[in-house]
Amino acid sequence: MTKPVVRAAGENDMPAIQKIYGHHVLHGLGTFELTPPSMEELARRWRDITAQGMPYLVCEDAGAVTGYAYAAPYRPRPAYRHSVEDSVYVGPEGGRRGYGRLLVSALIDRCTELGMRQMLAVIGDRDNQGSIGLHRSLGFREAGSLPSVGYKHGRWVDVVIMQRALGPGDSGPPDDTDAKP
Repeated sequence: MTKPVVRAAGENDMPAIQKIYGHHVLHGLGTFELTPPSMEELARRWRDITAQGMPYLVCEDAGAVTGYAYAAPYRPRPAYRHSVEDSVYVGPEGGRRGYGRLLVSALIDRCTELGMRQMLAVIGDRDNQGSIGLHRSLGFREAGSLPSVGYKHGRWVDVVIMQRALGPGDSGPPDDTDAKP
């Protein structure tokens, strides 16, 4: 039996990523997209994220991509530059096998190495106990919620915001200053 491996995603992973994400778009509430994006659109997003030096990872088990995750800047304004938002999706057959934990753990490590100080998870659906539990088990705490901000699959959907410090967190200033670029 092979052990799952987390590695950097590449363009060749886009068909598997599209299949996983498409399932979540069509059947889940973890994303508020209503139509699965094309493989070309997902590849464009992957290029945008990796061009910023952010991690975009896949979990592979027995040669098959079982999930993916990435971190992106939380918001574009400069004061947010030390905060990232994670996204993680596991294929429908891969739930409860530890793939999500491997992916988010690797994101935490890589973002800490990049000098990021806070990671946020913006989780669609208050009933998404799998994602909420995963994040809680990795040190995230609930920072707030946004009731009924999405409407999908015939119902209003809440968003749960969870947050985790990375590295020294807010115990001191970051290495750079607030100087304007």
